Amino acid sequence: MATPRARGVVFIHSAPKALCPHLEWAVGRSIGRPVHFSWSDQPALPGTRRAAFPWDGFAGTGAIIASAIRGWEQLRFEVTEEPTTASLGGRWMHTPDLGIHHSQMDAAGSITVPEERIRVALELTDPREMRRELDLALGTAWDDELEVFRVAGDDAPVVWLSSSVG
Repeated sequence: MATPRARGVVFIHSAPKALCPHLEWAVGRSIGRPVHFSWSDQPALPGTRRAAFPWDGFAGTGAIIASAIRGWEQLRFEVTEEPTTASLGGRWMHTPDLGIHHSQMDAAGSITVPEERIRVALELTDPREMRRELDLALGTAWDDELEVFRVAGDDAPVVWLSSSVG
């Protein structure tokens, strides 16, 4: 059986300028072809750059990309992979303070939380601890930290993905 094709987007929310060519090289190596990002200044953190790059490749490429770029300090990014007919999608978020977080995504773009993770959270008697466990499963802290970097400036391009998966 052939591995299904997938697609997604690499969002570099903030990267030091000197790191930009290295990120392009790492993403290009992950997808098997040279890439060039359209960089712009990141207004939320002066001196850094931002870019969004749509990619296509085999299912699982999102994890390969996230693994290739996660080791650099002061880098904030998200990698998305749309689901295919044979696999769930995913989202990898990274911040310098929190490290990396992975969530599986369904066809509607919603995070899927495994049953056992929910059961563990429900077994906690302290509602605050249950909330903490569910927030961890959903990646709430990563979303909160990245939100200021996601806000597009007037000059930021919008990346549209179609609703069909090839």
